[in-house]
Amino acid sequence: MTEFEGIVPAIAQALAKRGYEVLTPVQKAMLDPGLAGKDALVSAQTGSGKTVAFGLALAPGLLRGAERFGPAGTPLALAIAPTRELALQVQRELEWLYELTGATIASCVGGMDMRTEKRALERGAHIVVGTPGRLCDHIRRNSLDISELKAVVLDEADEMLDLGFREDLEFILETAPAERRTLMFSATVPRSIAKLAENYQRDAVRIATASEAKQHVDIDYRALTVVPSDRENAIINVLRYYEAQNAIVFCSTRAAVNHLTARFNNRGFSVVALSGELSQSERTHALQAMRDGRARVCIATDVAARGIDLPGLELVVHADLPTNPETLLHRSGRTGRAGRKGVSALIVPLSARRRTERLLENARIRATWAKPPSAEEVNRRDDERLLADPIFSAPLRDDEQSLVQQLLQSHGAEQVAAAFLRQYRTGHSAPEDLQDVPAEGERRKPRRDDFSAPRDDAPSAGRNDFTDGVWVSLSVGRKQNAEPRWLIPMLCRNGNLTKRDIGAIKMMPEETFVEFSAEGAERLLSAIGPDKTLERGIRVKPLAGVPDFSQAKREGTYGKKKPFSDKSARPNDAAKPKWKSERKPERTQAGEGSVSERPDKKPWSKKPGKPNFAKKDAGPAAGKPNSRAKRKADKARGE
Repeated sequence: MTEFEGIVPAIAQALAKRGYEVLTPVQKAMLDPGLAGKDALVSAQTGSGKTVAFGLALAPGLLRGAERFGPAGTPLALAIAPTRELALQVQRELEWLYELTGATIASCVGGMDMRTEKRALERGAHIVVGTPGRLCDHIRRNSLDISELKAVVLDEADEMLDLGFREDLEFILETAPAERRTLMFSATVPRSIAKLAENYQRDAVRIATASEAKQHVDIDYRALTVVPSDRENAIINVLRYYEAQNAIVFCSTRAAVNHLTARFNNRGFSVVALSGELSQSERTHALQAMRDGRARVCIATDVAARGIDLPGLELVVHADLPTNPETLLHRSGRTGRAGRKGVSALIVPLSARRRTERLLENARIRATWAKPPSAEEVNRRDDERLLADPIFSAPLRDDEQSLVQQLLQSHGAEQVAAAFLRQYRTGHSAPEDLQDVPAEGERRKPRRDDFSAPRDDAPSAGRNDFTDGVWVSLSVGRKQNAEPRWLIPMLCRNGNLTKRDIGAIKMMPEETFVEFSAEGAERLLSAIGPDKTLERGIRVKPLAGVPDFSQAKREGTYGKKKPFSDKSARPNDAAKPKWKSERKPERTQAGEGSVSERPDKKPWSKKPGKPNFAKKDAGPAAGKPNSRAKRKADKARGE
């Protein structure tokens, strides 16, 4: 029991009851006698036992030498967490840790019934755990009295600032008594956290556990390069290859979560979704389904990246790449916890390799670059798991012997084994065939020639290995904002191609010429069908040979201005008419001459360029070129 020296006896008993034998580095650090009663800024890796650590640190100050708490009244300690799931998890951890001390622990989290929380606070609580927004609501409504607080704990403080809770945290800390103890726990300590600690802590002790220097050593990071169109298929193969007890697939949007959840359900995976659009009850049920084994895969947004502890979580898949190193670390931190091993797999489209390398470098993580598991590799792994299954070493029970003998006599050992194998494989989703990804040595940076017209002496300047290149014309050009950066992925997506199948690209104002390998062109034309139409209504027209780009530029349908009909009849400026009226013939009557040449019309008025609008036999209104006079004249003639 030397490991638990310096711990309140009731807390030590709870640890022993829970099966604790040794403490983690951060838990040992919080028991340092020199830290007693002082503020602390603690940085430690996710999953290092921080909840138990601050529970151990708070107990002596809250119990004040007593073995058990007295009747509950106004809270003595406040623990603040960024998300509902993390707050409820902290509550569960503190409940078993303080079980033998008689502590009452209440929660105040968004999404729960506020009236129920208010009644619980009215009955009294020793420790309150909550999210920043809901705690502020209770304080402002006077349902939460924090005037007697002895300690405040900010768990995952950096995440709370990232989520925009700065004002709420400042309100709570300014409302709490000045003579209090403030503990801040954060996986990283950026400038914003250091500033918050400077403003609201007094002579805080900075604690960086030894595990921080070797963060995530129990996680095997794997960066898996895929063709963009194979992203979802690669995720399926990764899930099938590892067959983890629990796995989380992270997406960047709710729409992506819903899409993958539907797809994986259709493929036979036991899946639950976790995103911000779900109610608190739905999210709680989803996590409970993961804990009790009813679901094995959780499709989640980053709302689940912090604080969720799923026992047996062995695999984290980044379907959408994290936007920053902190998100990568906290997503991956869901696995490899408490000494257990885990795998964090990043699904990396070919175009995102450089960005992923920078992300890993900034996070100080070394990842193994590889291709996703192929269908053959998944099947081999299934066979290995089947042969190693403990079910084959289990002794034959008495109630099984009779039926086993009947099966062997009726069908034979080989047929029984084949039936068992079929039944085993039926219960697993079939792996996907993936397109081959070029090896690192085969990839190269695109040259200028890749996106320009071939030279006259090099018809296939875009790709030197295109000896039989086939050119096609796309009905989109620079005027439609066509760019290779979205044309190439679209062609790959619609034609089941890779970048290696595409050669030179020549952009015209209203047309684009693209060179393909012979096999790539055939695959593209076959994939798009007889309509020869891609996304956005772009039409594809195969060409015979290399296009004449100069001729196309002069005579193509793109960028060709319609000439004036009488341009050829006017060889020079001297032939142009001087007056506008002379250029426009009379529209009411056909004829080759101008209006002034017609004998049935009156001549022009004295003022050049201004015709006489008076009509023959117009009566008293003659000579008045306005519509009112014309109507009067017409009326007179009609009478």
